[in-house]
Amino acid sequence: MVPLSYYLALSAILFCLGVLGFLIKHNIITIFMSIELMLNAVNLSFVAFAAHLGKLSGEVFVFFVMVVAAAEAAVGLAIIIAVFRSRETLNVDKVNLLKL
Repeated sequence: MVPLSYYLALSAILFCLGVLGFLIKHNIITIFMSIELMLNAVNLSFVAFAAHLGKLSGEVFVFFVMVVAAAEAAVGLAIIIAVFRSRETLNVDKVNLLKL
């Protein structure tokens, strides 16, 4: 049996990598993937706590988070495609939607 602290440490590492990618990268798709990585790190924590406590509520909450993440991925990718078509770049520094 793997201890709960291992799962939480892995979740913290994944979340920190997601935050680091969000803060450092300049590509919209990489930032989007970093946000998804942070969501998955939180889901891992919920599942680990649910398994440790023997309750189903954490796993049900993960299901709802995954549904919202799937909807966010669909809408987010549509926005990314629209930005790329109008600005012809995915660099966050070069995309300024207030200027023409």
